[in-house]
Amino acid sequence: MKRLLLDTHVLLWWLSDDRRLGASAREVIADGRNEVFVSAVTTWEISIKRSLGKLTAPDNMDAVVENAGFGKLPVSLFHGDQAGRLPDIHRDPFDRMLVAQAQAEGLDLVTSDNYIPQYGVKVLAASD
Repeated sequence: MKRLLLDTHVLLWWLSDDRRLGASAREVIADGRNEVFVSAVTTWEISIKRSLGKLTAPDNMDAVVENAGFGKLPVSLFHGDQAGRLPDIHRDPFDRMLVAQAQAEGLDLVTSDNYIPQYGVKVLAASD
Protein backbone atom coordinates (compact mmCIF):
# COMPACT_ATOMS: atom_id res chain seq x y z
CA MET A 1 0.00 0.00 0.00
CA LYS A 2 1.20 3.49 -0.88
CA ARG A 3 0.20 6.78 0.68
CA LEU A 4 0.19 9.55 -1.91
CA LEU A 5 -0.17 13.32 -1.98
CA LEU A 6 -1.14 14.79 -5.33
CA ASP A 7 0.56 17.95 -6.55
CA THR A 8 -1.90 20.51 -7.91
CA HIS A 9 -1.14 19.85 -11.56
CA VAL A 10 -1.50 16.10 -10.98
CA LEU A 11 -4.97 16.53 -9.49
CA LEU A 12 -6.01 18.68 -12.45
CA TRP A 13 -4.55 16.16 -14.92
CA TRP A 14 -6.39 13.35 -13.13
CA LEU A 15 -9.71 15.18 -13.21
CA SER A 16 -9.40 16.13 -16.89
CA ASP A 17 -7.97 12.76 -17.96
CA ASP A 18 -4.96 14.64 -19.32
CA ARG A 19 -2.43 12.53 -21.22
CA ARG A 20 0.44 14.26 -19.40
CA LEU A 21 -0.40 12.08 -16.40
CA GLY A 22 1.60 8.96 -17.16
CA ALA A 23 0.21 5.45 -17.17
CA SER A 24 2.27 4.37 -14.16
CA ALA A 25 1.12 7.27 -11.98
CA ARG A 26 -2.46 6.87 -13.18
CA GLU A 27 -2.38 3.19 -12.21
CA VAL A 28 -1.02 3.89 -8.71
CA ILE A 29 -3.58 6.66 -8.11
CA ALA A 30 -6.43 4.44 -9.31
CA ASP A 31 -5.36 1.46 -7.18
CA GLY A 32 -7.95 1.24 -4.39
CA ARG A 33 -5.38 -0.26 -2.03
CA ASN A 34 -3.52 3.08 -1.98
CA GLU A 35 -4.46 6.12 0.06
CA VAL A 36 -4.54 9.27 -2.05
CA PHE A 37 -4.67 12.72 -0.46
CA VAL A 38 -5.32 16.22 -1.73
CA SER A 39 -4.09 19.11 0.39
CA ALA A 40 -6.15 22.15 1.30
CA VAL A 41 -3.21 24.05 -0.23
CA THR A 42 -4.05 22.54 -3.61
CA THR A 43 -7.63 23.75 -3.54
CA TRP A 44 -6.41 27.17 -2.39
CA GLU A 45 -3.96 27.35 -5.31
CA ILE A 46 -6.66 26.27 -7.77
CA SER A 47 -9.09 28.84 -6.40
CA ILE A 48 -6.56 31.67 -6.73
CA LYS A 49 -5.53 30.72 -10.26
CA ARG A 50 -9.16 30.26 -11.31
CA SER A 51 -10.06 33.73 -10.00
CA LEU A 52 -7.14 35.21 -11.95
CA GLY A 53 -8.32 33.49 -15.13
CA LYS A 54 -5.19 31.31 -15.30
CA LEU A 55 -7.06 28.00 -15.32
CA THR A 56 -10.42 26.38 -15.56
CA ALA A 57 -11.40 24.01 -12.76
CA PRO A 58 -14.58 22.84 -11.05
CA ASP A 59 -16.09 25.30 -8.57
CA ASN A 60 -16.65 22.90 -5.69
CA MET A 61 -13.29 21.20 -5.26
CA ASP A 62 -14.29 19.83 -1.86
CA ALA A 63 -17.04 17.74 -3.45
CA VAL A 64 -14.86 16.86 -6.44
CA VAL A 65 -12.10 15.53 -4.19
CA GLU A 66 -14.60 13.60 -2.09
CA ASN A 67 -16.32 12.12 -5.17
CA ALA A 68 -12.94 11.01 -6.50
CA GLY A 69 -12.44 9.05 -3.28
CA PHE A 70 -9.40 11.06 -2.23
CA GLY A 71 -8.63 11.99 1.35
CA LYS A 72 -8.55 15.65 2.37
CA LEU A 73 -5.36 16.81 4.04
CA PRO A 74 -5.72 19.96 6.16
CA VAL A 75 -2.83 22.30 6.86
CA SER A 76 -1.61 22.19 10.46
CA LEU A 77 0.60 24.55 12.42
CA PHE A 78 3.30 21.88 12.30
CA HIS A 79 3.09 21.80 8.49
CA GLY A 80 3.48 25.58 8.41
CA ASP A 81 6.52 25.44 10.66
CA GLN A 82 8.09 22.68 8.57
CA ALA A 83 7.47 24.55 5.29
CA GLY A 84 9.20 27.60 6.72
CA ARG A 85 12.25 25.53 7.66
CA LEU A 86 12.77 24.06 4.19
CA PRO A 87 15.90 25.08 2.31
CA ASP A 88 15.42 27.80 -0.31
CA ILE A 89 15.26 25.47 -3.32
CA HIS A 90 11.79 26.33 -4.56
CA ARG A 91 10.14 29.73 -4.19
CA ASP A 92 6.57 28.51 -4.80
CA PRO A 93 4.87 28.59 -1.38
CA PHE A 94 2.24 26.06 -2.45
CA ASP A 95 4.87 23.52 -3.48
CA ARG A 96 6.89 24.17 -0.34
CA MET A 97 3.82 23.38 1.77
CA LEU A 98 3.13 20.20 -0.20
CA VAL A 99 6.72 19.09 0.41
CA ALA A 100 6.39 19.83 4.13
CA GLN A 101 3.10 17.94 4.33
CA ALA A 102 4.47 14.94 2.43
CA GLN A 103 7.50 14.80 4.72
CA ALA A 104 5.47 15.25 7.91
CA GLU A 105 2.80 12.70 6.99
CA GLY A 106 5.04 10.11 5.32
CA LEU A 107 3.45 10.54 1.90
CA ASP A 108 4.90 10.10 -1.58
CA LEU A 109 4.38 13.34 -3.51
CA VAL A 110 3.08 12.70 -7.03
CA THR A 111 4.53 15.45 -9.20
CA SER A 112 6.36 16.33 -12.39
CA ASP A 113 8.11 19.29 -10.73
CA ASN A 114 11.89 18.88 -11.09
CA TYR A 115 12.71 20.97 -8.01
CA ILE A 116 10.73 18.91 -5.50
CA PRO A 117 12.99 15.81 -5.39
CA GLN A 118 15.85 18.10 -4.29
CA TYR A 119 14.14 18.32 -0.87
CA GLY A 120 14.71 14.63 -0.24
CA VAL A 121 10.98 13.95 -0.13
CA LYS A 122 9.67 10.68 -1.57
CA VAL A 123 8.40 11.39 -5.08
CA LEU A 124 6.36 9.41 -7.56
CA ALA A 125 6.90 10.72 -11.10
CA ALA A 126 3.64 11.96 -12.60
CA SER A 127 4.82 11.54 -16.18
CA ASP A 128 6.30 8.42 -17.74
